Amino acid sequence: MIKVEGHKSLVRDEHSHAIISTDTNSYNNYMKMIETKKKEKDELRDAVREINSLKTEMHEIKSLLVQMMDKK
Repeated sequence: MIKVEGHKSLVRDEHSHAIISTDTNSYNNYMKMIETKKKEKDELRDAVREINSLKTEMHEIKSLLVQMMDKK
């Protein structure tokens, strides 16, 4: 590995010539951020599903009430 001039946490792979970050703190922070965003997305998806379920139930209740009113 060859250190990248002017960057303490970057090295160049001699075989592939790729630039690689050796800053594990930044990597760990990035992974935590990704996990947090995934959890937020999952929570939002669950909330949308619950809202849609409630809408369906309300529609069913409304239909039953209309049927009851029509029978009178």
